[in-house]
Amino acid sequence: MTLPVALSGNDVIGQAKTGTGKTLGFGIPLLQRITVAADIEAGRAPAGTVAGRMPQALVVVPTRELCVQVTNDLQAAGKLRNVRVLAVYGGRAYEPQIDTLKKGVDVVVGTPGRLLDLVGQGHVNLSEVKMLVLDEADEMLDLGFLPDVEKIVERLPARRQTMLFSATMPGQIITLARRYMSRPTHIRASEPDDLGATVKSVQQRVYRAHGLDKPELMARVLQANGRGLVMVFCRTKRTAADLAQGLAERGFASAAVHGDLGQGAREQALRAFRNGKVDVLVATDVAARGIDVEGVTHVVNYQCPDDEKTYLHRIGRTGRAGASGTAVTLVDWEDIPRWSLINKALDLGFADPVETYSTSPHLFTDLDIPTTVGSVLPRADRTRAGLGAEDVEDLGETGKNSRGNSGRKGTAGRSRSGPAASGPAESGPDSADAEASDPSRRRAPGSRRRRRVNGETGEAVVIAPTVATFVEPSTVPAQAAPVDGPAVAGDADADGERAPRRRRRRTRRRPEGAEAGAVATDEG
Repeated sequence: MTLPVALSGNDVIGQAKTGTGKTLGFGIPLLQRITVAADIEAGRAPAGTVAGRMPQALVVVPTRELCVQVTNDLQAAGKLRNVRVLAVYGGRAYEPQIDTLKKGVDVVVGTPGRLLDLVGQGHVNLSEVKMLVLDEADEMLDLGFLPDVEKIVERLPARRQTMLFSATMPGQIITLARRYMSRPTHIRASEPDDLGATVKSVQQRVYRAHGLDKPELMARVLQANGRGLVMVFCRTKRTAADLAQGLAERGFASAAVHGDLGQGAREQALRAFRNGKVDVLVATDVAARGIDVEGVTHVVNYQCPDDEKTYLHRIGRTGRAGASGTAVTLVDWEDIPRWSLINKALDLGFADPVETYSTSPHLFTDLDIPTTVGSVLPRADRTRAGLGAEDVEDLGETGKNSRGNSGRKGTAGRSRSGPAASGPAESGPDSADAEASDPSRRRAPGSRRRRRVNGETGEAVVIAPTVATFVEPSTVPAQAAPVDGPAVAGDADADGERAPRRRRRRTRRRPEGAEAGAVATDEG
């Protein structure tokens, strides 16, 4: 339905259920309408046409994973015409992307943040773009990318073809379409006998499960008969990481994809999942949009999604391109109000999910799970290579230095600022050379030298080493303390000698020429 309208150059709003081929719905017209060097050589392009280095088409997507997937699809579809497609997204080095842009590209697929950065730096020239595609526009609205998208659109030529594709169309996206599109054709595709919001080929199961029993329940679900690749969705990054680790300890080949991982680790997990080295992918909603992997038979909502749109996109990772699949949703007790809203909005018919545990008989019957399975995968069934078999690609990830610790220095390289630390080494009587030449000035073992800076003059004041002394009580003369109070530093007896102290004291070295009876002050 999309191809005739899009190939004629008209603006299009495409809305269809996830898994029905929206990528090629805009990809084929986009690849067909751009001019490449082969068209000029074959005479298919008008006379005087020049295939330059600036992009002719721009595709904006909300997530990095979707950016990589759309780029791969367009490269595969445009291989015979030698179309140059570049993925531009964050989390990896700028330099390779900038070098490719300088050599020349025909189609740029990117996320809003990195695109806006490269446009602002002058590396991406949008003056020759004649086709704009906004894929999964509602997700960009949810992630707060809409202002960035508007800035990008404002830099494009006024005369262009704009195509907007998504499975759901909220009101703000329709407003965006009216603002930036010219007489668009709204195409909404669905099968005549499939009037529901979800794909009919996906079997849905909803259970009320307890949070402490969910790991055990997951272990049973992953051992169902005929189970292929599985995607498990969580709401939080920490839950995704903990669940992936827990499943790996139970013997399942699992990997995690969430925002706290570096881009290299995220792409490593997705490659391992696509290649079959890992058969359980635990992810947050960053992988719920547009990810198309063949052989995904089960999708598990380990935590209840936030809204009905997220639910539709999650379960749409299975049952794609006419295939069948199973979607299992585990609803905790505190998530019942949230699930009630989702069920009502989509009219799913699961208003009261049945209470289910890892030992419930109906769980084994509904999902075709053998009753003999346990909570750990038998060693004979552990046939996957695992995440470690997939290499991590060096993407030159941003935000890290050569040490890989975000630029923080270690304690060995830490320096103190200030006049005492940044100035030259002291060469006065308290320096190391003076101590070496004068044995009387050497520091006693266990003592330390303290240094302070005069706030008015800026001169360094050296405080004498601290020495701990202890005097036996029997050696203290009876007349050491005066009648009116205990002895203090500086008090002297009749012979002019200081009274010994029983407590530890810290004294400041008297400067040369000071009187012998100068009072020594305690330093805290």
